[in-house]
Amino acid sequence: MEFTSANPSVVRSVKQRDLLNAWLRALGEGRALPLLADYRPDRIADELADMMGFDVEGEGFDARFLITQEGSRLTATYGSEHIDPDKRTNRYLDDAIGPDRYARVVPSYRACLAHRRPTYSISMVQDADGKEVSYERLLLPFGSAGRVEQIVGSFKAISIEGGFKVSNLMGIESRTTPVSVVRAVIDRAFVPGAANHHASDDVIELS
Repeated sequence: MEFTSANPSVVRSVKQRDLLNAWLRALGEGRALPLLADYRPDRIADELADMMGFDVEGEGFDARFLITQEGSRLTATYGSEHIDPDKRTNRYLDDAIGPDRYARVVPSYRACLAHRRPTYSISMVQDADGKEVSYERLLLPFGSAGRVEQIVGSFKAISIEGGFKVSNLMGIESRTTPVSVVRAVIDRAFVPGAANHHASDDVIELS
């Protein structure tokens, strides 16, 4: 699966752009990756329902992604409400979503590891009533010594048709198989000083 090189303007969601800008500020100048401890996006509590956290175990094709945080809306989106809340974390992503769905999403995670840069993807899917929904995934890498050790993900479901049903939208019993329409690595060279822009800026300038 190929990923195009892009700048932050590829990200449609304003809230996801805020999260990306905070990642760029944490990165600063002259560092391969930001540390998770330095990541301080504004109004993060408002976004946690649509976010997940992962510890990366292993490297390259063999890497696995251990879920450390799972947002409440994502539990509904993936049809996981039946799982005890205490058991939704500390499990591997491949075990949590099954082999077929994992095969569709893992290229974004592997691209994030390989490039050590955020990846962004959009898939089109239909809800239970047949409404077209855009499912947008932003993955942000963190680590040290040039190795990705954690990934923070933001997942947004949006429909131009108005309200839609989120339940099982990306689950095993979803109405349709998601169709990928955007696959991007946000890896353009940074303008000196751009990381100091405020998170509310629409988009950080890249060269």
